[in-house]
Amino acid sequence: MSERTELAKREETTPENTRRIPKVRPLVDIYENEDEILLHADMPGVTREDIAINIDNGKLHLSGIRGIKAEGAANWVEFGDVEYVRSFSVPQTIDLEKVNAELKDGVLRLHLPKSEAAKPRQIEIKAA
Repeated sequence: MSERTELAKREETTPENTRRIPKVRPLVDIYENEDEILLHADMPGVTREDIAINIDNGKLHLSGIRGIKAEGAANWVEFGDVEYVRSFSVPQTIDLEKVNAELKDGVLRLHLPKSEAAKPRQIEIKAA
């Protein structure tokens, strides 16, 4: 067997060099008032199209992928591709039809409005 044939066989059996994107938990701040729960998630470098938000059966799942386009040969890399992933339990009293999100300056702001039945209310006492 020639040296050229052995090299070709080795190249066919060499596994593909695939790079896995590291998963990290985005930092969050959660606020609650009478009307809503407001969640701020720090997701720098993620575009609106690369974010997924799912609420199902009392679970909120956030994910977003930041992809960095390399220009030239990398001499030093500390800020690369990353996938942000975080899950939370949320009350069943969230009004899913009114949930909205906005992304500005790398911060995802998720508004989770409470349904009318979940909002606190003042009970009037009537004189007998």
